[in-house]
Amino acid sequence: MERASTFFLKLAVILMGFPVLALCIFLVPEIANYTAELFPDWAYMKYLVFVDLYATAIPFYFALYQAFKLLSYIDKNKAFSELSVKALKTIKNCAITISILYVAGMPLFYLMGEADDAPGIILIGMIMIFASMAVAVFAAVLQKLLKNVIDIKSENDLTV
Repeated sequence: MERASTFFLKLAVILMGFPVLALCIFLVPEIANYTAELFPDWAYMKYLVFVDLYATAIPFYFALYQAFKLLSYIDKNKAFSELSVKALKTIKNCAITISILYVAGMPLFYLMGEADDAPGIILIGMIMIFASMAVAVFAAVLQKLLKNVIDIKSENDLTV
């Protein structure tokens, strides 16, 4: 039963990567071209959109890889190990990095929202910031909890 649930979660982690890959291939160039059309005086904004959105994909995929490794540790009965704590720390750092990159790109969202009179664009940027921070806080809580469990387990191993 445990293998089936981790298999399902591994499959979910893999499937989470496909929509982001599709967005990177099809939607990001369209957004960059739209930005260039919206601001013809600032043609370099197209490249800023490319850099910002593609740069957020890198930590996203790295976090997915760490989540996959964490599920592999659970399969191997190494869930309560320093490797799991390290994977959660990496996921936390990736989520913080994504949030910082979206904060840095927030002026782009603002300019596009103001020029196109669409406040939803600004809201999308803010949702991405808060969602990645929520993942970072959740990973930090799990990391601390797992570290405490490992410490208690090592104390119990020493007393027996």
